[in-house]
Amino acid sequence: MTRIALDAMGGDHAPMEIVRGARDAAHELGVHIILVGDQEKIQRELDGDAAGGLISIVHAPEVVEMDEHPVNAIRKKKNSSIVVATQLVKEGTADAVVSAGSTGAQMASSLFILGRIAGVDRPAISTLLPTARGVVALLDVGANVDCRPQHLKQFAVMGSLYAEKVLGLPNPRVGLLNIGAEETKGNELTLAAYQLLKEAEINFVGNVEGRDLFLGTSDVAICDGFVGNVVLKSAEGLAMSILGMFQQELGRLEDILGRERIMHIMSGFKRRMDYAEYGGAPLLGVDGVSVISHGSSRARAIKNAVRVAKETVEQRLVPAIKASLEKEIGKGVDN
Repeated sequence: MTRIALDAMGGDHAPMEIVRGARDAAHELGVHIILVGDQEKIQRELDGDAAGGLISIVHAPEVVEMDEHPVNAIRKKKNSSIVVATQLVKEGTADAVVSAGSTGAQMASSLFILGRIAGVDRPAISTLLPTARGVVALLDVGANVDCRPQHLKQFAVMGSLYAEKVLGLPNPRVGLLNIGAEETKGNELTLAAYQLLKEAEINFVGNVEGRDLFLGTSDVAICDGFVGNVVLKSAEGLAMSILGMFQQELGRLEDILGRERIMHIMSGFKRRMDYAEYGGAPLLGVDGVSVISHGSSRARAIKNAVRVAKETVEQRLVPAIKASLEKEIGKGVDN
């Protein structure tokens, strides 16, 4: 049974929504959840429902707050929920860690406690965005605002394996997010990265423009963390705006289609656009499974983040990344 260490104190709605998500995940996914945090507060939220023994608690009295400096905080707060949860993975007590708390603190904990995979200079955060054909895995979305060409190549290798192993996409198409489709377009970073990606053992389909990203032109899109974070936040804002405008326009059609039909259309559309459906973003490149969930996650998002962690563990993504990058190193490729 897959064991997930869940930071019960991380996020805007902790611990109530985290505990609710843990119960749902335990019942629906059949995983063992280790809730890490203030034991008294967690037990109060559990209210005696430990999902038939599938939920246990590890006490961690400290919390890394969102406004704290991540590295300083995890060094000072050795008994914080995110540090203790990550340590459980390092020790082998848990198979993965999930948190909706400080992204910086989770990244720092993962780097210092789990370490990097050999051949990875910069771990990357991968997130899923909805497209006309399904989803696209975008990375990096914030871990590395300044990158070198070889970093983008590493992102591409890891992203391709993530799409294949976890998303179930055979021979996933990998694109380089750029300002034009032609090979000669871009800045120094993307021009140099393009040449490296052509040589990598991935299904590289060339440059992908921003307007094509949501059309499903590629299964994986690679960029530096500055660009990726701007794209992610812009997409979130656009989604909320479109949903609002869509609701306004559909209101005019109620007399024709009926309210029940309208609500059915809206629920399907909202589901495709809702980050909670995708759950969490794996931190690719660290030597263990670490899944970052949205800070405003409620129970459904937490449950889906646990699902992502479970699938990542069961599909043995970390060993696959290790094997692939070891092969690259063996070929003498500059990683």
